[in-house]
Amino acid sequence: MNKRIKILVLLLLIIPMFIGCGVINKNADKNNNDGENEDQINQDDNKDEENNGQNNENDKEDEKDTITELIKTMTLDEKIGQMVILGFEGDSLNEDVKSLINQYKVGGFILFKRNVENSNQLLSLLNSLKETNSDNKIPLFLAVDEEGGKVSRMPDELIDLPNSNVVGESKNNEFAINLGRILGQQLQSFGFNLDFAPVLDVNSNPNNPVIGVRSLSSNPQVVGELGVEIMNGIKEKGIIPVVKHFPGHGDTSVDSHLGLPKVNKDLSSLRQLELIPFKEAIENDVDTIMIAHILFPELDPNYPASLSERLVTDLLRKEMGYKGVVITDDLTMGAIKDNYSINDAAVKAILAGGDIVLVCHEYENEITAIDSLKEAVVNGIITEERIDESVYRILKLKNKYKLEDRPVVSVDIETINNNINKLLNTYMK
Repeated sequence: MNKRIKILVLLLLIIPMFIGCGVINKNADKNNNDGENEDQINQDDNKDEENNGQNNENDKEDEKDTITELIKTMTLDEKIGQMVILGFEGDSLNEDVKSLINQYKVGGFILFKRNVENSNQLLSLLNSLKETNSDNKIPLFLAVDEEGGKVSRMPDELIDLPNSNVVGESKNNEFAINLGRILGQQLQSFGFNLDFAPVLDVNSNPNNPVIGVRSLSSNPQVVGELGVEIMNGIKEKGIIPVVKHFPGHGDTSVDSHLGLPKVNKDLSSLRQLELIPFKEAIENDVDTIMIAHILFPELDPNYPASLSERLVTDLLRKEMGYKGVVITDDLTMGAIKDNYSINDAAVKAILAGGDIVLVCHEYENEITAIDSLKEAVVNGIITEERIDESVYRILKLKNKYKLEDRPVVSVDIETINNNINKLLNTYMK
């Protein structure tokens, strides 16, 4: 009984407080000639912003909880599988590819021109990869190097797009974003979901044997501004753009496919040129960055950027504030294979702060990379907590872009080509 009396007294004290608040608001409305109280509106707006902010935080927390719970259900093999993107030979599925999906639970594949015969075959191949992976928990990254121009893997039925330097010379933001949209549309039509583009290297060395016309400009501001536009255009079509090649491949005189380039610049010099476009991309919510196989002795005399904790963790993540997915360039390129074993390179890349290792050639190399990462965890060289950090970032990215293994029924080549022609006629008269 005493408890009931106390509750009743408490209610009698609280109710007048709410009534008083209501009376104050009504009086304020009467004193406002416009029928609105500006202060109250501002307060309501602030409350809405606070509520929206709170909702966003709650959504992020829910996503974090969901992904964290999923990771807890994954085996070590499944986690490590997510940390590789692999290439394969041929224009159809073979037993090696099926093994990589069913046994090793790999996170994704990259296709090259060697995998593309024509549009119908490419569509069938991508659908076959999705179907084979459909029993696994997590959808695949289906990736390609599609920059347009010199670097293109699309079927011959599609009209060629211009090199990036043409866009850079135009200094036209609309040209850039529409080029990105066309790139995204092409890839989306076939069922790809990740594009290793745009190139954010500054074309500062005229003797560079590998970048050249793939770069937007020798001006870092132009590269940053137009590169972000292309990136956003790709994003609009639901494709994950991967900007490359951090911290910058534009001032090399060696092709990293063939050997290990060396750039003798200190951090101050990089900040004034190479890092500018990447900084711009980070400020504009870039999701994925590829790390180059380039040695910067002034920053790390022992390891190329892709294997260097100083460049990946200290520079990119800590100093530049990047929180997204980091992927290496192909570990079977000459810059790596001529100086490191695949197993050593794969482990060093993750220890450096990378999330995904790219291995584009030979099934044995791919199995070696996967097995070496697992062995490093078992032997305590890489902690499973470190593995979980990368897997979390990867799953968060797949969740953001709503990746799924649903097949694509058909590709409308005519519509894509019409859009390409419209782009060319509009911006390249």
